[in-house]
Amino acid sequence: MSYSDTKPAESRVSDTLARDRLGVAAVVFFVMSAAAPLTVVAGVVPTGLAVTGLTGIAGAFLAVAVVLAIFSVGYVAMARHISNAGAFYAYVSQGLGRPLGVGASWVALLAYNMFQVASYGGFGAIAEPLFADWFGVNAPWWVLGLAAWALVAVLGVRDVAVNGRVLATLLVAEILLTVVFAVAEITTDGFTASSAPLDPSTLTGAGAGALLVMAITGFVGFEQSVVFSEESRDPRRTVSRATYIAIALIAVLYAFASWAMISAAGADKVVDRATAEGPELFFNLAAGPLGDTALHLGHALFLTSLIAAMISFHNIISRYMFSLGREGVLPRVFGKTVPGTGAPKNGSLAQSAVGLAVIVVYAVMGWDPLVQLFFWGGTGGGLGVLLLVTLTAFAVIGFFARHPEGEDVLHRVIAPVIGAILLLVMSYLAIDNIATLLGVEPGSTPALVVPLSFAVLFVAGILWALYLRAARPQIYTGIGLGARSAANSGGFSAALNEETR
Repeated sequence: MSYSDTKPAESRVSDTLARDRLGVAAVVFFVMSAAAPLTVVAGVVPTGLAVTGLTGIAGAFLAVAVVLAIFSVGYVAMARHISNAGAFYAYVSQGLGRPLGVGASWVALLAYNMFQVASYGGFGAIAEPLFADWFGVNAPWWVLGLAAWALVAVLGVRDVAVNGRVLATLLVAEILLTVVFAVAEITTDGFTASSAPLDPSTLTGAGAGALLVMAITGFVGFEQSVVFSEESRDPRRTVSRATYIAIALIAVLYAFASWAMISAAGADKVVDRATAEGPELFFNLAAGPLGDTALHLGHALFLTSLIAAMISFHNIISRYMFSLGREGVLPRVFGKTVPGTGAPKNGSLAQSAVGLAVIVVYAVMGWDPLVQLFFWGGTGGGLGVLLLVTLTAFAVIGFFARHPEGEDVLHRVIAPVIGAILLLVMSYLAIDNIATLLGVEPGSTPALVVPLSFAVLFVAGILWALYLRAARPQIYTGIGLGARSAANSGGFSAALNEETR
């Protein structure tokens, strides 16, 4: 029986995401805004250099791009058969089974929330001295973080096209500035082109896993083109084009900018400078050729880059929650949208509540917002997304093993198998090097808590799915099917239940 033969009738539910709102460019803006180019180049790379002492980051960006491009061959092919805002959740559910899909969804919610709340810490910590210098405002980091939080909360319940226009403006500005600053660093006195950032041996030596997770953190968001498939114009073309364009642009931009920064600072000195200067390193190196005005502009766009990442991740998380609520895996209240805009209202409000709680807790406890929130949250989220991508790679193989119709052997077998093997190796190296990644001692609390949190949530999600199978079979049958969920359409054939089990 073919997959198309078992597709259920269209849902009668009225709560669906707004359709035909986004083209290729708009989806690329969402994807790359989640990647936050300037935040990664000026924030994650220097902080990672200081914490890990590893300089081969440019080569790691390129290596990760190749692996993700191979993975995406099967990933976007599967997107031609499944249109669901739940992305990983839907793909794993239909490729490896519903229990694993629900487990993946819970891991996804944690990973993307880690990125989202990390941005608030980074924004507050970086904006605090800048606001004091620019405006004479001596506000603590958490006050500034709350201001950014309020902006994101408001935009989260607006039309997705409004968010897209905001992201487009911010993204174009930060990409141009990143390129200009990187070129300026090449013209600085004492610049010496270094091979250290591109040294392939760093990808096989000690700490290689930490380096790869740092790199994949910069790509997080590439996989989210499929999240907007329900809201895209001609999703079959939009999703694939946006995914490949985003991977290529991110890889070239990051590799060039990080190589320029490390070469300008000196490969033998960059770790010490990154430790002393932190996110200021990228801007300080370009300040000589460009002057103070450009330096201030760079700082301003660094802050807007963080805001763009907040907006993008907020939209991603709220759509995951919408997908889960629509199918009854989470309370149905999360499957509601704002009339007229199609924005996933309650998922957005829930994410805003999580962000507020984290800011308050960090403020009360006096924890470091830059290292313990921005860097730890971002890198921990990167590990979670790497694990999800790896699981999804195997889901692609499983899906096409049962539904080979319409795809050639490259898209359904060769590329998915190669991508899955490479991602499995990367995931092993990442977990093995988690302490190096976080800059802590092996066996310390952070090194244990981060991977264990994902493992616990994954198992909890599986157990919840098994409970639904026993106690609420109608909901269980519709897991991963989006607007065509059995929970919404009143059930469908036992054949579908058997085939997507």
